[in-house]
Amino acid sequence: MADDTRPEPLTWVRAAPDDEEGPGPWIEIAFGPADTVHLRTTDDPDNVVTTTHMKWEAFVLGVRAGEFDHFVEGAGGADSQGCPPS
Repeated sequence: MADDTRPEPLTWVRAAPDDEEGPGPWIEIAFGPADTVHLRTTDDPDNVVTTTHMKWEAFVLGVRAGEFDHFVEGAGGADSQGCPPS
């Protein structure tokens, strides 16, 4: 769900390797007021998805538990755990 009522300004944090150069595209996250979490990509920063902190935490726990690994198997050089080559 895109959110046209998000508060400004948000402090966006980019999920990119520290040594990575270039524009990405990367995913960015911002924690807003009233228990909101906002997500966007650097190649389409006006398209923002908003969720709650509780749902974000559940998603992060699922990622850590490997619940989404099947989405990345064999994609872009990722290994069976979804991690890019070192």
